[in-house]
Amino acid sequence: MSQHTHLKLTEGEFFAWLVRQERRHELVNGEAVMMEGADARHDTIVVNMLAELRNQLRGGPCRPFSADTAIRIPRGNIRYPDASVDCGKRDSNSRVAAAPAVVIEVLSPSTRAFDREDKLAEYQSVSTIAHIVLIDPDEPDARLYSRGPGDAWTIDHIEGEGASIPLPAIGAVLPFTEVYDGLAFRQRPRLVRVE
Repeated sequence: MSQHTHLKLTEGEFFAWLVRQERRHELVNGEAVMMEGADARHDTIVVNMLAELRNQLRGGPCRPFSADTAIRIPRGNIRYPDASVDCGKRDSNSRVAAAPAVVIEVLSPSTRAFDREDKLAEYQSVSTIAHIVLIDPDEPDARLYSRGPGDAWTIDHIEGEGASIPLPAIGAVLPFTEVYDGLAFRQRPRLVRVE
């Protein structure tokens, strides 16, 4: 669960305030909101995706970033996705992605509905974002939102241990074998026909 500071902050004030904080926060409607920490499973998926993206994007104009690089939302919010890919001009002193092309969120029980609705809409409002990926941490399952002509979004449901997430806007593919590397899946209950 997130906690609000109830201080109204501008973007500049937020970043100045943020450097003095020990916990991760986002700027939401002018207020700093403390974010929950992630469990080891969540973190393993994020590290796996960043490693795979780094390998595939090496030498090109795009590079992956962790949750420490912000995404500026046009209406004023500042979000920190679990992982992102920035294809903009490099500035090693910036805290914000210059031209984010891909945003990845690993879903958690406490934020699942919010990530699939409100946060998704915010990311879709960023004109440079071509792909938004929502990953289920418990089973090989993802939702891929891709921007098409006229800013129309398509949704692909990707599932199964042998599946992959295609990210054509950056020329990358995330195989589930890499995304979930080192993790076991729970056995799903099977329906048994009674004779």
